[in-house]
Amino acid sequence: AVPQAVQCPGGSGAWEEVTVYGSSRLCRSQRNPCNGSEELAPLCPENAVCAPDGPGLSQCLCGGSFHGYKCLRQGAFPVPLFCSVLGTVTAVLSLALWGTQRRHAAAG
Repeated sequence: AVPQAVQCPGGSGAWEEVTVYGSSRLCRSQRNPCNGSEELAPLCPENAVCAPDGPGLSQCLCGGSFHGYKCLRQGAFPVPLFCSVLGTVTAVLSLALWGTQRRHAAAG
């Protein structure tokens, strides 16, 4: 229910039933934007499926083992490699900064 002067979230087309009752507007039964009944369903990449994402909104979710931009990468994200590279870079930078800044702190 929203005030009568306010449109339903996503517009009236995102709801099956819009009723004005007194000073309120009742928005009932969200329409699925992915079924293509009201407008064209959003164009999702080949390895993705359309999923509702709120009134009048949709999103494309990667299916199966696909991930990444436009669901073009297959397989799992390389978490161990990512974490090891990130940890190594962080440790090296921390040691370098500690070594260079330690002299300035001791002199001051």
